Amino acid sequence: MAVRKLLYVCLDGLGDEPHPDLGGRTPLEAAATPFLDDLASRGRNGLVHTVGPDIAPESDIAVFAILGYDPAEQHPGRGVLEALGSGMTFEDGDLAYRVNFATQEDGRIVDRRVGRDLSSEEARALAEEVNGTLSLPGATFELRPTVEHRGALVIRSNEGPLSAEVSNTDPAYVKRGSLGVALETFEDEVAWAEPLDETDGARRAAELTNAFVRESARILDASETNARRRTEGRLPANLILTRDAGDHRPRLTPIRERFGPSWGCFVEMPVERGIALVLGMGEVPAPSPPDPEERYAAWATLATEALDGYDALYVHIKGPDVPAHDGRAEDKRDVIEVIDRAFFGQVLPAIDPSEVLLAVTADHATSCLRKAHTADPVPLLVCGPGVQADGVTSFGERAAADGSIGTIRGTDILPRLIRLLR
Repeated sequence: MAVRKLLYVCLDGLGDEPHPDLGGRTPLEAAATPFLDDLASRGRNGLVHTVGPDIAPESDIAVFAILGYDPAEQHPGRGVLEALGSGMTFEDGDLAYRVNFATQEDGRIVDRRVGRDLSSEEARALAEEVNGTLSLPGATFELRPTVEHRGALVIRSNEGPLSAEVSNTDPAYVKRGSLGVALETFEDEVAWAEPLDETDGARRAAELTNAFVRESARILDASETNARRRTEGRLPANLILTRDAGDHRPRLTPIRERFGPSWGCFVEMPVERGIALVLGMGEVPAPSPPDPEERYAAWATLATEALDGYDALYVHIKGPDVPAHDGRAEDKRDVIEVIDRAFFGQVLPAIDPSEVLLAVTADHATSCLRKAHTADPVPLLVCGPGVQADGVTSFGERAAADGSIGTIRGTDILPRLIRLLR
């Protein structure tokens, strides 16, 4: 019977490097993953440089690539995706950033994510103070908090269009054209935006960005929310870091026109909603109960239901990336085990293996040792009708290197999957 459906799963930050706390294994290799191992043993395996062999990508450009769009040519900048995914108004000539609430002390960044304990409610209160107090000369802005320490910022100038050719104030990421590239090491000093070309739009964008960062820091430092956090022994969210500017709405061939199937996209974060919007994918809102076991089990049910309405479903699971950024190798291993058990363990019995092609990969590697994205390739497995097993018996970085797919680029994945659907 011809394959009619595709379930395409991305495990955020899944790849890693051998860790001494795990007996020289990666978190994926150390995890008990019977369901993923079974898929690997029944399918073909390989490795993927999602954006390029020497690039440690952010998730957005990597997801563009593994969905078949070359981010070097077609990516609008993460700020635009975050703004659109957050429901913000954005027009060509506006300037959009992805932002983090962060902690600074005497001009040095203490924590880029405010200790990872800033609640979404606290972020909303802080954003309301900034939006209600700060003014920019000859411009307006909107700061939109999203999830925990994350947010989006749109600046609109009354004096002509702004240019995205400005550097990041977040020192952990560098802007290379429209690409956001993660740095393994970086200075912890508060950075300032600089124009990356000599145009008036870039100069004005840098000036407005720096005015926003400087004045918002003053407002945040005096906030009652941060006073309470200090009293409770928690870090204050007294700095906003900007990165990956964009200045235009993308005009892309919708994914259905480009590749054929009708697509649904699981949406957990605003950037994923933004990607779904610009690629013309149907939005499948993912519930987020606090217990990971419940969350991934609910996603398994939702995925099987969504496959009834779409030919292809893209599911992005954030879980492994977070503990890796904090250097918690054992926790990353445990998260992978929960995903294997609660998501794959429940979704596999519910889909027809004669009609559903299943692909599993990652957007990038996140090293627990280096607490950062790296340029290392990530594993890929493809299992389903017409796919011949290649002798690999487990799902892991070193096992995948022996698979029959070899090492490919992210933009190669989807064309190969589409050929298997036909």
